[in-house]
Amino acid sequence: MNEESQDATILVTGGAGFIGSNFVHRAIRRGHRVVNLDKLTYAGNPDNLAALSDVRHPAYTFVRGDISDRGLVARVLERERPRWIINFAAESHVDRSIDAPSEFVRTNVVGAFELIEAALAYWRRLPREAARGFRFHQVSTDEVFGSLGPTGCFTERTPYAPSSPYAASKAAADHFVRAMNVTYGFPVLTTSCSNNYGPYQFPEKLIPLVILNAVEGKPIPVYGDGMNVRDWLYVEDHCDALLAVLARAEPGATFSIGGRSERTNIEVVRTICTILDELVPPRDSPHLGGATAISSYAKLITFVTDRPGHDRRYAVDPSAIEAAFGWRRALTFEEGIRRTVRWYLENAAWCERVSSGTYRRERLGLGGAP
Repeated sequence: MNEESQDATILVTGGAGFIGSNFVHRAIRRGHRVVNLDKLTYAGNPDNLAALSDVRHPAYTFVRGDISDRGLVARVLERERPRWIINFAAESHVDRSIDAPSEFVRTNVVGAFELIEAALAYWRRLPREAARGFRFHQVSTDEVFGSLGPTGCFTERTPYAPSSPYAASKAAADHFVRAMNVTYGFPVLTTSCSNNYGPYQFPEKLIPLVILNAVEGKPIPVYGDGMNVRDWLYVEDHCDALLAVLARAEPGATFSIGGRSERTNIEVVRTICTILDELVPPRDSPHLGGATAISSYAKLITFVTDRPGHDRRYAVDPSAIEAAFGWRRALTFEEGIRRTVRWYLENAAWCERVSSGTYRRERLGLGGAP
């Protein structure tokens, strides 16, 4: 598979979530047809794809459903006949996994297994040529590898050592995917990415939480000492890497996708505050102006009790995917974070809608604290 097929039908599971919805937009712009199967949990937001749904885009089909429903998945596969399947469907927030790990087992492990079983049965019935081009792509995370020391990076050869229930559930799914390849010859792909950021991210995650709390004059929580390190990757760059892997990788391949952009959490938070100081100065804020005016949003930073089992450092070496496909991240962190801050400022209505349910940006993840 040397060139990307411009008219491939892709079944995207979890396509209304953060990375999934960005992938759907990217894939359709590349000429693909997308079928999006999503349960629409709290982080699966139809607004992320309104531009496609509202105009009944001919290349986009939405199916509401659960990947754990093997019968439904089988019917969708037979009706839509995708060339590729890419699985984004997952509970993804570490703090929530600490409070309620069973939900992560149900979706990330059992759900992924049911999806794989349905896909395996579908693949076995395909004509030979279609079966040769079929791929099942499991989108994983660098969190399956646990915590790094002060040096080195995760690679495709790093052993799994998950620290949180979330990471353990993703690791379990990865193992099932790879076992299906070894046991049955099922043509699978696995990618592990570093921390994504960009449009449509649910505001329980660090970057949108900081932006929204700051502009509303609320405390900006930073876990522990703020020195935990993450490797940051703009979500559209990640999606381009995923499309390259789907189209060109051989069955059984595994790739690590990183941004070469390590930052401590406190660096990320202070960078966002500096950008906000420029774009919406605190003195002009209805929440911080007048008698309550402050000189910088950084004054809102509040150090809070650390997350239980908080991995100290992640860093991903993307050398293999760069060498294989010529993929490179397009945006530096400085470019991507400025673009992200602007997006949240310009999409206040979206932010209000996704924050109007039971989750109001309160602290989660202390259920496992001693």
